[in-house]
Amino acid sequence: MSLFDTIQDRLHTRSVKWDMRKAVFSTDEVLPMWVADMDFKAPQQVLDALVSRTEHGVFGYTAVDQDVKDSIVNWLDKRHNWKINDEWLSFSPGVVTSLHMAIQALTNPGDNVIIQTPVYTPFFNVINSHDRQLVKNPLTYKNNYYTIDFEDLEEKMKQGAKALILCSPHNPVGRVWAREELERIADLCIKHEVICIADEIHGDLTLSDNKHIPFASISEEIADMTITCMAPSKTFNLAGLQASYIVTANKEMREKIDACFSSQGLGMLNTMGNVALETAYLHGEQWLDELLEILERNRNYVVEMLERHRTGLKVVQTEGTYLLWIDCSNLNMNPEELKEFMIKKAKVGLNPGASYGVEGNQFMRMNIACPKATLEEGVNRLVKAIQAN
Repeated sequence: MSLFDTIQDRLHTRSVKWDMRKAVFSTDEVLPMWVADMDFKAPQQVLDALVSRTEHGVFGYTAVDQDVKDSIVNWLDKRHNWKINDEWLSFSPGVVTSLHMAIQALTNPGDNVIIQTPVYTPFFNVINSHDRQLVKNPLTYKNNYYTIDFEDLEEKMKQGAKALILCSPHNPVGRVWAREELERIADLCIKHEVICIADEIHGDLTLSDNKHIPFASISEEIADMTITCMAPSKTFNLAGLQASYIVTANKEMREKIDACFSSQGLGMLNTMGNVALETAYLHGEQWLDELLEILERNRNYVVEMLERHRTGLKVVQTEGTYLLWIDCSNLNMNPEELKEFMIKKAKVGLNPGASYGVEGNQFMRMNIACPKATLEEGVNRLVKAIQAN
């Protein structure tokens, strides 16, 4: 049996995904296919490195040394053909923390910040909690596929936007933006002097022939206006170890971000996160390549089953991430009814699309980073509930 088809019992591990079901869904009978972590063990080399570090037994203050920085530089070069300088790196507990720091450091209260909805829920809080003005550039949904409304994007920039938070690859719609699209965004940012804060945490998780292109790699000019937030956490299932980093070529912006981290007492990696990040980037490539095959298989299975059983549900064309964005509009339910149907009738724990903006009201997000048996159980529950409805 494949490592990725082995069921891992995550109960009683303080898992948000599994142990918080009662709190989130008001029942522990749902099969959790929601929060974005995987039901797979991390690469064995990472586990071995963590055990070795644990056996040392001393957990004092830990530095991010040159070896850790080199592992990041080499990974980005090898996997994404992006050559960076290690001096561009800053460190953070997580990408959401980095987004908060970047907004605080590089914009002012009242500034307009653009997001492209439906989009990752924390983007809303990152803007609103710091008294910035949230401006939507809704994505265009047509023929089961999402594209960017560039005319609307430019209009929003003309209205005085100071920053764009770019989700690339996009969560939850699963787009891996093409070079042409990124170049158009870059041209608009340069033209209207809008900085880009790029959340690229899913950058390693591209499917089929799709390839992630770091936004800052488009040109030196756009690199000078971009803050890129990345981590190995989604790639290697290490979210609980809280290790991420920011790449900022612009020295002035980087110093402002670092100062913001310092003012909050942040900016250091914990001991285990440090070890896991370096080891994953040095030794996790084969594991990742196998994972991507599993994710593609799982995506194709869900698409096939929902079509074969004529559920009326449509999986939006997915190019990256392990999250499926499912169009449920044929069920003719409002957002609350859809949520209740999934919990009480289907007994699957999905993310309600409405939480990603009103543009997601008729959608649900499904996490497919799980063994085949778990996926089959979740899909069968969904199919039976729809057939019985």
